[in-house]
Amino acid sequence: MLAGQTCHLGHHFVTSGLSRIVLGVLISGHFWFGHLSVGESLFMAFDTNTTDPSYWLNWRFLISALCVLGLVIFSLYLIWKNEGRKKSGDETSDCEQVPVGVLYKDELWKTCLKDIHPVWLLLYRIIALCVLLTLIIGNTVADGPRIFYFYTQWTFALTTIYFGLAASFSFYGFCHDGACHSKTTSQNSDVEQVSSGVPKIGGSQDADSLENSSNRGEVHVREIAGFMGYLFQVMFQIAAGAVLLTDVVYWLVLYLIFTPKDKKLDFFTVCMHTVNVLIFGDAALNCMRFPMFRIAYFSMWTSTFVVCQWIIHVFIFIPWPYPFMDLSPPWSPIWYVAVGILQVPCYGFFALIVKLKHILLSRSFPDSYQVLR
Repeated sequence: MLAGQTCHLGHHFVTSGLSRIVLGVLISGHFWFGHLSVGESLFMAFDTNTTDPSYWLNWRFLISALCVLGLVIFSLYLIWKNEGRKKSGDETSDCEQVPVGVLYKDELWKTCLKDIHPVWLLLYRIIALCVLLTLIIGNTVADGPRIFYFYTQWTFALTTIYFGLAASFSFYGFCHDGACHSKTTSQNSDVEQVSSGVPKIGGSQDADSLENSSNRGEVHVREIAGFMGYLFQVMFQIAAGAVLLTDVVYWLVLYLIFTPKDKKLDFFTVCMHTVNVLIFGDAALNCMRFPMFRIAYFSMWTSTFVVCQWIIHVFIFIPWPYPFMDLSPPWSPIWYVAVGILQVPCYGFFALIVKLKHILLSRSFPDSYQVLR
């Protein structure tokens, strides 16, 4: 009798709408995440049905959404207030005061010291591109395109694209500066020939005019970067902050708190959270400035990831990529606020490293230092 009732209840459960939802979730979850690495699948929160309107129509989501919205509005204000070209024109001389938001074209490929040839920066960027591109392709082949469900792969892909553009700009600058250097050397040679070969009587004016024009050329006009140049610098600053945020959250939160002690991390999981620090090497060599107001782009990058996750989970019942993104616990808004605040020290730490580099190099190598203050 009891066995018959149990079978009847089991049959009723299988045919119920709830069981169909659970079965569909299991199938869809396997489809999306069945091939993810152990290190990534450990952190996915998979509990409450996110397609239920009650999951979103509550005070927890309201507070979290207001925090993200406030961050986006503040970021847009910073961009509106500080970003943009110099209003007086697209060219400035070395003696003019440069606004913090201005980027010169030659800053994209020059090194921080004149004694370091730009070819070394080019080689570093090519090597970094090859390493990052190999890892992201290998991770995609091993675990499928589902890896881009995670913020880590978003950031790693962005860093890879950055080094691709960086290598292109460095190659362009290497060719451009080489041609300009040859032209300048030829002009200086002509000046020396005129000044030494022409007698002072009757020919002094021509020689003096050439020498004066050569001296005036020392204060040259610098071309301001175009759209791609600004996009390149913004990508550099987003990647810098996002790399630190990714590694800090992973190693200090996810790994220490949520990872079982008996679980071993796979090769790609470790690489995704260590090799991305190649961005520090580029920062050590290049001469780009690191204005603090561009933390706004970093915040927009993180906010975009959060909003995309919310939109996905409204329509699809799949695990959250990280357990602290689950909005069902009453403390979930605290996690969102904490991650938002954590962006400031992550970006600020990188900005501090760049600032210390400028201070150290400007004092140790004043004649070779070529980064704008």
